[in-house]
Amino acid sequence: MSEDHPQVVHEYRNWTLDSTRWERFRPRDDDIVIATPYKSGTTWMQLIVGSLIFPDRSIHDVLAERPLSHITPWIDLPHAPLDGVIDGLEAQAHRRFVKTHLPLDGLVYYPGVRYIVVHRDARDVFMSLWNHHASYREGIVEAFSVPGADDIHTFWREWTTRGWFPWESEGYPYWSNLRHSQTWWDYRRLPNILFVHFNRLLEDLRGEILRVAAFLGIPISAEDAGRIAHEVTFSTVKEKADTSFSGMGGMFVGGAQTFFYKATNGRWKAALSEAELVLYEAAAERELTPECRRWLESAVYPSRPD
Repeated sequence: MSEDHPQVVHEYRNWTLDSTRWERFRPRDDDIVIATPYKSGTTWMQLIVGSLIFPDRSIHDVLAERPLSHITPWIDLPHAPLDGVIDGLEAQAHRRFVKTHLPLDGLVYYPGVRYIVVHRDARDVFMSLWNHHASYREGIVEAFSVPGADDIHTFWREWTTRGWFPWESEGYPYWSNLRHSQTWWDYRRLPNILFVHFNRLLEDLRGEILRVAAFLGIPISAEDAGRIAHEVTFSTVKEKADTSFSGMGGMFVGGAQTFFYKATNGRWKAALSEAELVLYEAAAERELTPECRRWLESAVYPSRPD
């Protein structure tokens, strides 16, 4: 691998992440990888890409027959039997799309694969993550040894000041959020990496669908983009969540209705004090370049560096 391309320099393994599982992955040249830290629009992008891959059917009809995790698996999730994940991918005849939550310094890079990287303002990520973390069912907490948090303020303090891995300084008890963003940002010049911002999905969903389709080389009309936008808009997904994502009932109190919570930004302004927000400022200063921080907080798409 050229030094101009990303290199694997860290191994990520904890209660919810295992980068070594990618050693079994055998890429195809038209594969698609959806890469996010967490709570930044992962499932949303999976639904968009799925709608482009299966253009003749509603994505919700597809999900009624097969769970999203089977169609587009999360490879680095340590709890899913790896043989089944790999065998399922090898058997897929359609264009494959998978998801990862790995920072780019822990993921093998393939020049022939298309990467869609979705990010979000870290303060909005946190509010969604807290809802996610606080809603695990008791059995999930026990089975996977989920680290606890007494309240949102304790969770915030840990998340902004502590990393799970020695090379991280934020993200506990999961993995880095800000550092994750920076590892991908550093390679934004590569033509097979597309940056998408959660806020732009909220503001111009149809336009973003057209943009993603163009990046993937999938022809699509403006009319079809509008149809897909309606099917994957937050209100439609939440309305159909109990059937399209029925398996979430075993993981979260409230099931899919809890997982698809609000999809709104700015809730942190009422939840966190000025003193607590100083912790975010310090974390952003440690982990982000000024350009990457502007991208996360402003949602203005970056130009590719020369």
